[in-house]
Amino acid sequence: MKLFAKILAVAAILVCTALGASAQLPSVQLKDLSGKPVDTATLSNDGKPFIISFWATWCKPCRRELKAISEVYADWQEETGVKLYAVSVDKAQDVTKVKPVVDASGWEYEVLLDPSGDFQRAMGAANVPHVVVVDGNGKIVESHSGYTEGSEDHLYELIKELVNK
Repeated sequence: MKLFAKILAVAAILVCTALGASAQLPSVQLKDLSGKPVDTATLSNDGKPFIISFWATWCKPCRRELKAISEVYADWQEETGVKLYAVSVDKAQDVTKVKPVVDASGWEYEVLLDPSGDFQRAMGAANVPHVVVVDGNGKIVESHSGYTEGSEDHLYELIKELVNK
């Protein structure tokens, strides 16, 4: 089973790489934490880059990554104007756990709920954590799974490059 998961992850990376900078966000209906519907095709950041982070409450690497970013997020926003959408892929029966985790962590991200996994699948995010970087024109410029300590520094450098283009 682990081999199958690895094959899926590699396939997702290849698809995202093949799509490259020409890929646009698919239209999937999600909800925010207050229950307001959000069409993922309309995700934006006023012409500035943004990050989509797929995560789940049960995923320790996901929570470590979002915690690490939250520690520098205010600085990132001040310097680049970047925005992060944290998309929870917790199943419907676990959606009630999302807001308490977000509140307890003090995350200032816009949190969206994808209990069906439709947006996750449409983005080729086979595993969490999975991060997608979108430029100010709405084009996907990077997509990758997994988290290792310090990889948020790469995200920040990429965002700075996109802002300075």
